[in-house]
Parts: sequence; C-alpha cells; structure tokens
Amino acid sequence: MASKLTVRLAHEAESSLEITLREAFCCLEPQLKPPFPLIIPTQEQYSLLNKAILYGILCEPHLLKIHIKHLHGVITDGYGYFTSIIVIIVNEMYRKLVDSAKRQLIWIAREMVDVAAVGFNDLLVALLRQIVAGDSSEENLWLCYEMVTLFSSKWDCLLEEGSSVLTGALYVFLRLLSDDCRVSNAPNFESLMKMEKDFCVKMLREKFNLCLKIGRDLLRLLQDLVHVPEFRAIWKDLLYAPSVFGVGEFMDISKLYYTRTPKWYFLLRVNPQMESQLRFLLTHVKFGSQMRYQVWFAKKFLSAPEKNAVLIDIVRFICCVHHPSNDIIHSDIIPRWVVIGWLLKSNMENYVEANMKLALFYDWLFFNEKLDNIMNIEPALLLMVHSIPEYIDITNSLLEFLFLLLDNYDLERKEIVLRGLSTSLRTLLRKGVVESSAFIFLVLNAKHREPAFTRNSLQQLSISL
Repeated sequence: MASKLTVRLAHEAESSLEITLREAFCCLEPQLKPPFPLIIPTQEQYSLLNKAILYGILCEPHLLKIHIKHLHGVITDGYGYFTSIIVIIVNEMYRKLVDSAKRQLIWIAREMVDVAAVGFNDLLVALLRQIVAGDSSEENLWLCYEMVTLFSSKWDCLLEEGSSVLTGALYVFLRLLSDDCRVSNAPNFESLMKMEKDFCVKMLREKFNLCLKIGRDLLRLLQDLVHVPEFRAIWKDLLYAPSVFGVGEFMDISKLYYTRTPKWYFLLRVNPQMESQLRFLLTHVKFGSQMRYQVWFAKKFLSAPEKNAVLIDIVRFICCVHHPSNDIIHSDIIPRWVVIGWLLKSNMENYVEANMKLALFYDWLFFNEKLDNIMNIEPALLLMVHSIPEYIDITNSLLEFLFLLLDNYDLERKEIVLRGLSTSLRTLLRKGVVESSAFIFLVLNAKHREPAFTRNSLQQLSISL
C-alpha cells in the first residue's frame, strides 16, 4: 500500500508510528466529518482520536479546516498529547515526509503557537533541529524561511508566553548566518539572510535580557559575524557601550564570558539522527573498531564539502553535551578525543577548521572550576597529549591555536583569558586527566615550535600555573 505520509525506498519498512496513525484514521474516518459525535471519549478513545485527526491534517490538506475545527472541539488536555505526537513525527520521520505533509507541519506549528498549546516550545525546537547547517538545498532553505517567518510573525505571542525558544531561534539563525554569509550571494539567499538578520538584530537590540540566557556561546557566534555590518555595530556596543542594551546587570562583556551556555542550545544544531549516531559511537563502539562507523557517519552526514560546517557544532556537542559515565571512561569504548581528532582530519575550509578549534577550546578561555564542568575541557588536552606519538601535527596545530588565542583574544581583557587557560590546566592536572609528565612533554614540544608561539605567552602561562 502506497504511503500518503512518507517516501520510502523499496527495502525500507513502514515505521510503526505511521502504521499507528493510519490505523487510527481508518478506524475513525466516518467520525472525522461533520456532524461530529457529541460524546465524551474515554482516555483510549481520546488518544485514538488525536492520532486520527493528526493523520487527516497531514494527509488531507483539502479538509484542513474541518479537521482543525474538530480538534479544537475535542481537546481536553491543552493539546499536550496532540503536540507530543507531532514532536515524535518531526524527530523520527521529518526527512521522509512527503512535501505536502511538511507544509502541513509548519501550519500546525503556527496553530499550536496561536492556542498556546502545551508543549509548543518542544515542537518549535524539533523543527529548528531539522535545519541543516551548510545545506543550500531548496528543501532546507524552505524550512529555514518558514521558521524565521514563524518566529518573526509570532513574536508578540511568543514573548507573551515567556517562551525560551526565542533565544533558541536566535542561536540557530546566528549560527546559520555565519555559514550563509560566506558561501553564497545568490538571490534566493539574500531575502532569507535579510529575514534572519532582522530577527537576530531585533532580539539583540530589544530583548537582550533574554539573550543573556544563552551565555558565552552567544559571543562565539557573534564574533564570527563581525564582517557583517549589522553585527559589527552590535559587537562594538558589547565591547565599548554595554549600557545601550538597557540591562542594568550587564555592565561588561565579561558577564557573558563567565556564563556557561546551557546544553540544550548545542542540541539545536545537531539533528536527532546525528545525535543518535554520535551517542551510539561514543557509548557502544570499542576503540579500534570505529572505522566502519565513522565511514558510515561521514557518508550520511558529511558527504558534501559544504556540509562540513556542521563539524563545528559536532565538536561543541561532544565537549559540552555528551559526558560519558566513569564506567565508559575506564572501558575500551572509543574516547571523545578520538572522534574529535578524526573530525579534525576532514577536508574543510580554513574558517571551518578555525571555528572547530575555537569550539574545542572555548570553555578553556573562561573556565571557572566552581561554575564550569571539567568534562567540557577534557577532550582538548587528551587529544593534544595522545596525538604526540603518531599525529604530532594535530598536537602542534592545537597548541599553536591555543597560544594564538592567548595572544589575540580580547586584548583588553587578556587577564581573563590567561586566568581561564591556567585554571583549566591546573584543574585537569590536579584531577589526573593526564599525568604531569605528559603535560611537561607537551610544554617542551611547544618550546621547540618557536617562533610559532611567542615566548612571552608561554612564560605567562607557565608562571600562572
């Protein structure tokens, strides 16, 4: 039987969720047309009716108004169950949905925002996660356009509901702009980028108190956009005129430096399928047996050069979101630093490589043992130390980048960066992440690399330790 909801290859089985939705629709189809039954359904009947109506909305666009009117009439839980099903569909089936169903999903999302449905934040987050970094396909650009349009048009409603997803949208669109502004000047990009810029600037200028919730990674994204006039002006105000943002507690950019970014922002740039594969790799695959999994991952998610922009987000995800248990750390499961080292050897543009290294070291720059998690900074040091025997080029490249950061990152607040780096190293050594002898060898290797590193920076870091 041909599916009305998804497109599948011949060898692919129909998902259990699609079967459940279709069966509910077929079972209740006579009841989905007016006049609707005037009965109070049981919990089981209510669940079945939600599924049937959702399937009708997705597969019968011409009957949309009838189905949504029916839905509004039967809802008793604030749309919570209905929204939860849509979130599962987006997370598990979005890539396989037919185009008409994808259009209906966006329409439903707007409707759920309008009625302040329970869980509408989760729905918007799920849709944002489906936007792929570096993907200029018509389908991906369409989704990006629809989402930035939704957030712009529903601005007042989202603010009224106190929705934290607005800051999530800001994070996503800033991240997308950093790639889009570099790779294309095509007309189909220009209108989209203008909408993204307008939304981001509005958030930063009018609701900076909300933007502060993002933490230090807001600055990581903004500094990658300083070549864009609109964001260059914002960056200058952050550095030299913080009072213009009208937030009394924000008197200096260092406030953001010392605010750790919550994990869920990093998940916004890694779609559920990618997250699942990365977690499997880092939880179940033994060190030495990872090659075929890496090849499969690269073929599925990194097949085109322009898609390598997502490597930046993957590094941030591995460092800040996926924290293995002690049992896994002391097992033969592939360590996080190995996966990051593999990703660093990918073919990529220079700006992607630089941003990958910044993603790896960013928490080092402002590390505070009382506020930050050592697991965020552990992979970088382990990668540098363990790469020395066979991949000394990786060690040298990372060390060089680390000292470049010390020499050049926010010179007016250099003492903050120096303190962050030295605190990171002291904490890692004290916790026994690497032996002190391994670290000494690392420092000696840095000295032999001069003049790539400045003697002054090396001395400063050694003194601070």
